[in-house]
Amino acid sequence: MHASACESLLPYLKPGSRVLDIGSGSGYLTHVLAELVKPGGTVIGVEHIQPLVDIGTTNTRKSQEGRELMDNGGIKYVKADGRLGYPEGAPYDAIHVGAAAADFHQQLIDQLRAPGRLFIPVEEAYMQHIYVIDKNEDGTVTRKKEYGVQYVPLTDAPKE
Repeated sequence: MHASACESLLPYLKPGSRVLDIGSGSGYLTHVLAELVKPGGTVIGVEHIQPLVDIGTTNTRKSQEGRELMDNGGIKYVKADGRLGYPEGAPYDAIHVGAAAADFHQQLIDQLRAPGRLFIPVEEAYMQHIYVIDKNEDGTVTRKKEYGVQYVPLTDAPKE
């Protein structure tokens, strides 16, 4: 799935691009995306549970390349509700969502640059499908249903 997401987002991953990775988990895809947008690009990894933010940070810092990307601002991990995106870093050239959304979250589409692309699994009648949502240069939005998948749901953080 990581390769498929990268392939879909690749036209929007250029040096200097801004990328949002919702459900960044281990940090693996976040780091891959950061390599594709350097030099000068930024990838923000979002998790809704602090221990997951810590795991991504720890894993990324295991390599010299990862440490350099984190130290120079190429990668940043934050704790936030991914369903709301991360407006502080918007607009984004590309947004990847790594958990199944219950709906097409307008906040994410609003945070896309024009042109920009959103890669998101969406729940539909007990099934999930990848959607590629493009915001064109004139601001118009198109949705394309790609293929069936099975992701964990995009949810609230657990009650502490």
